[in-house]
Amino acid sequence: MRAVVYEGERRVAVREVEDAVVEEETDALVRITSSALCGTDLHMYDGRTGAEPGLVLGHEPLGVVEATGSAVTSVRPGDRVVLPTHLYCGTCPHCAQGLTAACSRVRPGGFGAAYGYAGMGPYRGAQAELLRVPFADANCVPLPGEPGDRFEDAFVLLADAFVTGWHATELAGVGPGDSVAVFGAGTVGLLAAHSALLRGAGEVYVVDHVPARLAVAAEFGAVAVDFTAGDPVEQIRVHRRARGLPPGEAGTGGVDRGIDAVGFQARDRADPAHENPAQVVDDLARLVNPTGSLGIAGVYAAKDLHPAAPAGHRDGSLRVPWAQLFDKGVRVGFGRTHDRRYTRLLRDLILDGRAHPERVVTHHGTLDDAPDFYATFDRREDGMVKAVLRP
Repeated sequence: MRAVVYEGERRVAVREVEDAVVEEETDALVRITSSALCGTDLHMYDGRTGAEPGLVLGHEPLGVVEATGSAVTSVRPGDRVVLPTHLYCGTCPHCAQGLTAACSRVRPGGFGAAYGYAGMGPYRGAQAELLRVPFADANCVPLPGEPGDRFEDAFVLLADAFVTGWHATELAGVGPGDSVAVFGAGTVGLLAAHSALLRGAGEVYVVDHVPARLAVAAEFGAVAVDFTAGDPVEQIRVHRRARGLPPGEAGTGGVDRGIDAVGFQARDRADPAHENPAQVVDDLARLVNPTGSLGIAGVYAAKDLHPAAPAGHRDGSLRVPWAQLFDKGVRVGFGRTHDRRYTRLLRDLILDGRAHPERVVTHHGTLDDAPDFYATFDRREDGMVKAVLRP
């Protein structure tokens, strides 16, 4: 089968690799109809997280079941399914609590696993023609319709980007009437903003510096904030004052909830050509109101082989303003997405016409387009916000 393979720093290629097959009685084999590129793929593409040459990339797949093992009962050949990024067994103590990203059975010697992801288990990625899906009864989410229909772009985002955006709002505790600031207008940040509005947030701000991304934020109904135009914390405070704060709340001109959808490769506001991994956390600590909350959905890698800023460290450690957060009584939520808590809910919001995650998709191509798409995505060029490959 053909697949997108990591070959080294900023080099991917489309190669013939051994076909994925059913290996265990609990497996399914899925023929991929759409597979998206994710910002996390770029962490590996940039040589930051220790990906080994030969790794098949990709963790946002949508497809059709082609074969199943003898023990699989919930799906059968011909079923359309989306496959959440984080694999899980469905029965271990964490899975039983809905904490599927911490499954204790899918990665011996660790917890949690993902397709095509350095350090997250032996599972090949989904930017390929076929994908082996372990524990298929747990990991296949059935969907209506046919490949290529009007829901194709929306459904592929149920594998990761939309559920992670929703998870960010869960981590931050977003509720009706809240003021929310999302730092980072990549796909997860944009879909966190969309999720916040779906949850009834009163006002949502999205901070970035890439015009194409900020345009999508505005399309979702958020206030776009370009950090190259000035300190985004002050821009948001000025906007909130101009909008009119509720009586007696003049001292709460920040926001109730903040979301970091950037992570360890945050850009320095004073010089966006360079990284400052503490920038977003520092800004959010200043912006969030006393007793507010933060959701950290941006990736902070446990291993950064090539720290690109003085504040970064190879072991993933980072200095953050804990005292400021402590003084304010800010709650902080971290962690990978527990996908299956949200996939059915978000699927149904799409089918009901209330959610439109497909708005973030700007580019389509085949596997052969992957090398060019990775390079374009990495440089934030050509208006690329989200690219989807259709093998």
